[in-house]
Amino acid sequence: MARALVQATLPHKKVEGNEFTRTNGSYTLSIMAPSKIGLPYGTIPRLLLAYVTREAVRTNSRVIELGESMAAFMRQLGLIRAGGPRGDITRLKDQTRRLFTSTVSLTYEGPGRMTDMGFRLADRIDMWWHAQDPEQDDQWHSTITLTEPFFREVVEGPVPIDMRALTALKRSPMALDTYIWLTYRYSYLTRPTAIPWSTLAAQFGADYSRERDFKAAFKDELHKVLTVYPDAQVEESSSGLVLKPSPPHVGKVR
Repeated sequence: MARALVQATLPHKKVEGNEFTRTNGSYTLSIMAPSKIGLPYGTIPRLLLAYVTREAVRTNSRVIELGESMAAFMRQLGLIRAGGPRGDITRLKDQTRRLFTSTVSLTYEGPGRMTDMGFRLADRIDMWWHAQDPEQDDQWHSTITLTEPFFREVVEGPVPIDMRALTALKRSPMALDTYIWLTYRYSYLTRPTAIPWSTLAAQFGADYSRERDFKAAFKDELHKVLTVYPDAQVEESSSGLVLKPSPPHVGKVR
């Protein structure tokens, strides 16, 4: 995953309007979407971002091939080949369009310093949907061409993650965010670090009006994450979490 999308994350649920902002300390992520399309949200954009990041790093190319067929692509994301209004095919089509037509702004504000970077995620999307015959490959040839700024963001400092862990956690966007965040933090953590609940709520809990509701939800999702990442040493306390140095879930990208 691109580091810029680990430190602050996408919406968990559908958001009205065409702008979303999430802040983590001095770092702010803002997303703008065309008003007729809407903002990306939920688990599918996270799975898509993990896939395109992996492929960009693996191939060192801005043009990302989306598998041999629609069915093969969906299998790699851990999705089910089901149509209908609530089926994964419909959701994937909708969220792909929402994600790759959005514009991202990343802002860091510290003492005496402000840095801002903005970009669209994709220059071009070419996707051919065969909901009636998802195994068909002769007409698939679907690609996403990442913008140069996003491609550079992806390949110059990616956070290594395990797609199998993502598919195991794919029912919960908070669990996905927590897993990716933990393996990122453990890639550089050298001493025990306490993180207050208020800080975690600002980063992960934009959908909760009360901190105690966020704490209960976050603890449930954290326990799911620890089943796929048992080496992560995390202690809960009344004031927050304590992260103790642990191996990242996946080693550094070579």
